Amino acid sequence: MTAPWGTYRLTRFPEDPRDRLRAWDAADEYLLRHLDEGTGEVGPVDVAGRAVTVLGDRWGALVTALAGRAGTLTQITDSYLTQRATRANLDRAGVAPDAVRLLSTQDAPPERIDVLVVRVPKSLALLEDQLCRLAPSLHAGSVVVGTGMVKDIHTSTLKLFETILGPTRTSLAERKARLIFTAPELQEEEPANPWPLTYTLGPEAGAGPAEGLTVTNHGGVFCADRLDIGTRFLLAHLPPWRGPGLIADLGCGNGVVGTALAKHSPEVDVIFTDESYQAVASAEATYRANASRRPGLAQFVVGDGLADVAPGTVDAVLNNPPFHSHQATTDATAWRMFSQSRRALRKGGELWVIGNRHLGYHLKLRRLFGNCELVASDPKFVVLRAVKDR
Repeated sequence: MTAPWGTYRLTRFPEDPRDRLRAWDAADEYLLRHLDEGTGEVGPVDVAGRAVTVLGDRWGALVTALAGRAGTLTQITDSYLTQRATRANLDRAGVAPDAVRLLSTQDAPPERIDVLVVRVPKSLALLEDQLCRLAPSLHAGSVVVGTGMVKDIHTSTLKLFETILGPTRTSLAERKARLIFTAPELQEEEPANPWPLTYTLGPEAGAGPAEGLTVTNHGGVFCADRLDIGTRFLLAHLPPWRGPGLIADLGCGNGVVGTALAKHSPEVDVIFTDESYQAVASAEATYRANASRRPGLAQFVVGDGLADVAPGTVDAVLNNPPFHSHQATTDATAWRMFSQSRRALRKGGELWVIGNRHLGYHLKLRRLFGNCELVASDPKFVVLRAVKDR
């Protein structure tokens, strides 16, 4: 990536030489040029000696370019994988590990923000939650600049900036990217943050074994206000686990699947794992609200799937893999999750997968496991089961 201050070699995490997806895009480059040169009527932004916070940096491209130029520099992300990529990119650029403060969306935000840079996320709920959390740290002299591809910036996006922070306008589009300029207005009261959202699954939700569960969703977690139809389909065909065992809810989201299994199979231990800090916080809240008195244990892990789980120790993995990495459609994440599952499962252990039928997950599972059973299907989804038999 070429920025006003130099050229940087950036990679995603996990690094894969076959991956053709870049760790930055035109929106990152547009914002960095604006900070250095200005854009039309809006002048450049002097970050020297100032407290700069970067929200939603995809793979660390923005903080890598800004490192050493701000007074203090903080990155806030919901993604564990982004934090890993950021550390690698900073190290490659020769930046000292303590030059950038890496925070998650669940950490307390900086007390003072002079310059807030926002990489607009796909989720409006995540944007709303984070702007509400960061608003009290802004002051009358703060500068707020957002960036994103044109297709990601909607009227609803601008309305959030305007409602929570202050008057907002946009730049002209450049290489299909756009900037957002907001002038923060001090408010007597902190903006009301509707997140996290809590609700109870009633019979109308078609939740099967999850009926009656109290669910918590932090901003940005998939299907925040209802049970998504894929999860509902998996729950309808997932049998209770007999006796003790170790079950992994891989890519756990709000933890509904793992919590439902734990509630109906109280002797099992459950690992809830996701690369999203918001998701794991949601899963822990969901579990605590429903299964706190059961004898089985629960672990809540923000990380790279099952990478840190000891091989051959898990009895079953439950998985609804994503097929997007930000806006890019890819099967790389699913393939990685399936490979991690096979490694973590004991002999005879089972991987249960729910997915859109057109994605062809059965072919990948047969390559990895040598077998794949179609448990259930409808016009949109399939539930698949693969057994580690060797």
